[in-house]
Amino acid sequence: MDALRDREDADDDAPGFAELSGRVDLDAAARAVARGAVATPAIASPDLSELAGGPVVLKAESLQVSGSFKLRGALAKLAALGPDARAGLIAASAGNHARAVAQAARIAGVGCEVFMPRDAPVSKVADVQRLGASVSLSGGSVEESLELARARAAETGAELIHPFDDLDVIAGQGTLGLELLRDVPELARVVVPVGGGGLASGIGIALRRERPDVQLVGVQASACAPLPPALQDRDIESVPEVPAAATIADGIALKRPGKLTLALLRELLGAVETVSEEEIADAMVLLAERAKLVAEGAGAVSVAALLGGRLAPITGTTVAIVSGGNVDSGLLASLLRRHETAVGRRVRVFTRLPDRPGVLADLLKLVAGTRANLLSLEHLREAVPLNVRETGVELTLETRGPEHAEQLRAALEAAGYEVTFE
Repeated sequence: MDALRDREDADDDAPGFAELSGRVDLDAAARAVARGAVATPAIASPDLSELAGGPVVLKAESLQVSGSFKLRGALAKLAALGPDARAGLIAASAGNHARAVAQAARIAGVGCEVFMPRDAPVSKVADVQRLGASVSLSGGSVEESLELARARAAETGAELIHPFDDLDVIAGQGTLGLELLRDVPELARVVVPVGGGGLASGIGIALRRERPDVQLVGVQASACAPLPPALQDRDIESVPEVPAAATIADGIALKRPGKLTLALLRELLGAVETVSEEEIADAMVLLAERAKLVAEGAGAVSVAALLGGRLAPITGTTVAIVSGGNVDSGLLASLLRRHETAVGRRVRVFTRLPDRPGVLADLLKLVAGTRANLLSLEHLREAVPLNVRETGVELTLETRGPEHAEQLRAALEAAGYEVTFE
């Protein structure tokens, strides 16, 4: 980890904003990105517009070929490497960057080796392997995996593609900003997830060159939030190393931005917001239910900031970047079930019944008569207080909402059942 500490101590030696941004070639990146990625749609969101007090558009980068914006940066870097890419590519990531580099390597017909944290999401590991890359699950965090990747690149001569702290990668991510400038009339604000800072830096440079009046707001997850609300107020402090499994926003679970991106973010970000795990989960559910978009945690933090009412209304259109959709189906399903319970559309009912034939059938007939949908049933004969010749029954039911659940409770109690609802 000495290399990481050296990089952190060298922030004051980073080139200035003008020099760095001047070296970002968006035109070359756009040509490279067009060869393997798609221009993703900008989708109006009436629900978020009402909450935000003004027009809100979702930039659905979750629909990108690789499932996230990371493919843009990988393709731009691959083009910039030219013949040097023939020695193969190496990457380190919790998932999206790894998948993007693996896909870029497949397009170019070169080898690819990827280092991922040991607890990286299973679906993301499988996606990388499906693309033909060699995967090493090593390191407790993205930073540790990156150090291992650096050592491997030095050993083999393959080209390491950094997930964010590289001007060619930043240029690739900046092509998303070019699309916003082209596709979103009256663009006034862009809300973007921030982890390493490559996406925010690229978009910010594109905006600064053509529309410096557009506000750029960065959003981070509270579990891994090194950026202060005002970047100029004090030095950036590294947060403790964050395992990928410590937050549902694993894609932005980083100690701090990079040396290059930090210098850019200090100039480009107009504000920084921090959202909780609960807010991220709610945003993922809203995107699935209302916008019909599957978003991973890191991809939903911009929407979480709007849902939480953290951003004041603004004249013009606000764009929320939905930066990725590579989420484990099991996690998304659990969040949707959690939401159903929270809004009263899923209830758990416990009652006691005489332990004799036909009694359970009578209970289920009554439940069916209320039009509640039975999801599961479990007999509980241990660890609950029961009389002799009595059994406990726990039902998980789907209802139309709190009012319907209360009608169910009233019907059960009227029939003489003593019930406990959760």
